[in-house]
Amino acid sequence: MKVAIVGAGWAGLACAIEATRGGHSVSVFEAARTLGGRARALPAQMPDGQPVMLDNGQHILIGAYAATLALMRTVGVDPETVLLRLPLTLRFPDGGGLQVPRWPPPLDLLAGIVRARGWSWRDKTALLRTAIGWRASGFRCEPGATVAGLCGSLTPRVVSELVEPLCVSALNTRIEQASGQVFLRVLHDALFAERGGADLLLPRVDLGALLPDAAARWLGVQGATVHAGTRVHAIVRRTIGWEIDGQHFDRAVLACSPWEAARLAAGAEHADATAWSRTAEALQHEGIATVYVAANASLPVPLLALRSGIGAPAQFVFDRGRLGGPRGLLAFVVSASNEARDALQGQVLAQARQQLGLTDLCAVQTVVERRASFACTPALVRPGPRIAAGLLACGDYVDGPYPSTIEGAVRSAIAVVQTL
Repeated sequence: MKVAIVGAGWAGLACAIEATRGGHSVSVFEAARTLGGRARALPAQMPDGQPVMLDNGQHILIGAYAATLALMRTVGVDPETVLLRLPLTLRFPDGGGLQVPRWPPPLDLLAGIVRARGWSWRDKTALLRTAIGWRASGFRCEPGATVAGLCGSLTPRVVSELVEPLCVSALNTRIEQASGQVFLRVLHDALFAERGGADLLLPRVDLGALLPDAAARWLGVQGATVHAGTRVHAIVRRTIGWEIDGQHFDRAVLACSPWEAARLAAGAEHADATAWSRTAEALQHEGIATVYVAANASLPVPLLALRSGIGAPAQFVFDRGRLGGPRGLLAFVVSASNEARDALQGQVLAQARQQLGLTDLCAVQTVVERRASFACTPALVRPGPRIAAGLLACGDYVDGPYPSTIEGAVRSAIAVVQTL
């Protein structure tokens, strides 16, 4: 079949690759000139004028991202080369926090809890009791439960040093508003399902080199067409198939952002598409900011957790110099962010001085994605993969078990291709 895919983020590229492998004739339409969507490369300059490739947001993959890692291998990217694999580590600059050894689950988590630095036995036993309770319940809870509600029996230290960093990095939603059901699913698949599932995979290359560039080359060799810098204006239902800006296709997949997909579905003048559009449009979104800073020193490790709070917004800092970038280039990540860019940048610089002891700092670039992910709240109604007959949707926001992650986007795309 002739298949049109609107959007060349990770979901759109995954969809195009799977559809091409399935023998379909694929055309991809991407409004931006750079592929990758909300996980793409970004050219910039260091203070001395040295060119550097940044990202529109610092991303972490984990070992449980089986579909994403398989997709990378398909297009010729070796995950072992482009990703630095570390055991799950939530260490703070003062040395406190948790590190999980590379043992079979759940022994790895048990050892990590027992060895956690700066935690009292009360902290550790409270977490062990709670984790055992989650496992006994099959990692299920009431649909309306929040992460904060699930963690009522935990001590403040465990909540601030483990639950909050995990929740905000995985769901990009603060624990008071985050879905307990989705959080438990993430914990199960990462910490309890397979050995190494919770390993952190830190990119050694920019996000373009991680997948989109290789995907575009692979698609070209296979005969698929990628139209970058081409925004789709309208999708129209025909007796057989769909017409996209005057071109006929047997099937169409909206792999763009939920607000763009809602716009196109609403204009399709089809009752099912109109209803789907309303559901997509009703999603609330959370921002993520990444503040890139040039420092006169390196961090002792590639990744540190930070103590966040009023006036200290960043939850993590990455040493890009230890990940293949220029020495001294740091990336501070502020999840669930809604601060103004300039105010946020100033607060992060102050936080770096206070918590990392750095003095000679210079902001390189601050990237703010205002709608980086959907707000993963309890009992959230997400739009399904079927918009109308022959018109489908895929993406990290489409109904599924995972929050707004790269793995969720890739799995959504694979599932959609199986229904073509």
